[in-house]
Amino acid sequence: MNRLIITTVVLLMMSMQLWSAYPLTDEGESPFVQVVRSIRESVVNIRLEYEVDFSDRMSPFPDDFFRFFFPELPDSRRSVGMGSGFIFHQEGDDVFILTNNHLVNRGEDGELTVTLADKDQYPAEIVGLDPETDLAVIKITVNSDVDVIKAPLGDSDKIEIGDWAIAIGNPFGRLGLDRTVTVGVISATNRANLNFGQDSPMFQDFIQTDAAINPGNSGGPLLNLKGEVIGINSAITSTTGGNLGIGFAIPINLAKRVVEDLLSEGVVRRAYLGISLQDITPDLRQSLNLDEIAGILVSEVMEDTPAESAGLQSGDVIIEFDGKRVPDSAKFRIMVAHSPVGEEIPMRVIRDSKKQTIYVTLKERPDTIAQAPTAKPDTQPSEWLGLEVVDLESDFAQSRNVTLTEGVMIRRIASNSPAARSELRVGDVILEIDRQPINSVNDYNNVTSEIESGIVLLYIKTLDGNYRYLTVRLE
Repeated sequence: MNRLIITTVVLLMMSMQLWSAYPLTDEGESPFVQVVRSIRESVVNIRLEYEVDFSDRMSPFPDDFFRFFFPELPDSRRSVGMGSGFIFHQEGDDVFILTNNHLVNRGEDGELTVTLADKDQYPAEIVGLDPETDLAVIKITVNSDVDVIKAPLGDSDKIEIGDWAIAIGNPFGRLGLDRTVTVGVISATNRANLNFGQDSPMFQDFIQTDAAINPGNSGGPLLNLKGEVIGINSAITSTTGGNLGIGFAIPINLAKRVVEDLLSEGVVRRAYLGISLQDITPDLRQSLNLDEIAGILVSEVMEDTPAESAGLQSGDVIIEFDGKRVPDSAKFRIMVAHSPVGEEIPMRVIRDSKKQTIYVTLKERPDTIAQAPTAKPDTQPSEWLGLEVVDLESDFAQSRNVTLTEGVMIRRIASNSPAARSELRVGDVILEIDRQPINSVNDYNNVTSEIESGIVLLYIKTLDGNYRYLTVRLE
């Protein structure tokens, strides 16, 4: 009997906890209902039909091979993509919809159709695309007597991990599950360096949520409890192709600047600095004598760029930009890209363990940023860290088409050595060791003969042409 009473009490307590886990209004209703009621009809269904050209297919067989065995094989076929978007702006009869670039970027070659909540369908045209954030704006023209619901845009900088999140979209479009509502929380913010294949955007600052997001939800809104859009649902991480509770949305504050440019010019204008950069690792922090793992390390300053004009140097650590703390490379890229062109901006940097302020005047980023290489030097190979290196004038280095005039090239890496456990590769050129320049194998031998233990900081040019700082633990 006592056991029954205890079990009943435990179950009652658990049910009370579960009940109290969900927010309720004073009337005992779910606040999600009001949010959905006011915003759901702003969500639209987007359908894209376009031709896929089979003549561009990658195949080891010639076209004649397929024609012989499959004489009826068409040159192309009609492909259909479906997803979501939401109305955020209206000018007269023109209604503007925010969605994902990867959903509509073939729209200029095909037919875009938007279906509103009342099932009316309209042909759509592309206003602007931005693959670097995976955002797009499209437009439809409605009759003057059509009332449309616009979704209000919120402030994604104010969200907290654990806040409620509501996703609305059209999952699995062919099933007709229009305007499906899912609820969860903000699981994380500032997610970056994610790989979604060829559609991975350059500028990433994703909101992570466990509100169910599935294929077809792309482009739909992520909302807070005020009914404001805080993100644009964009991608999922899944081993099954369906929801596993890990979805990603583009913060609305990032989208606002992009949308402004797309509406006014159809393209996004971005500023640039002209550096290669990398994040600070624990070993780099120790090697560079930094107080924390924050900021970004300048690994290369490109010629004829704002960075070079400002006096930035490789090895500088940028810790503040325009008065704002720099946490990592993903945030820094966005800070720079969204900064005004032509204005002088202060940067706080650490150089040789000393803090200083450098002023930079950013320029508009060109379509391509040239990286100018420079062209030199064989002596006797040396062993250290499990490395064998040669001068850049050696036959080995010249066979790799090296154009540098300073440094030594890695010819061999011994197995089970400190170098083998690092990111070093055969063909990399070592330019500095512990901030000391290396012009030849003689320099290399002189510097390495004095290093017996600890973490070694190397500055290299990789085989694929990138400049990087990396560390190796000397055992």
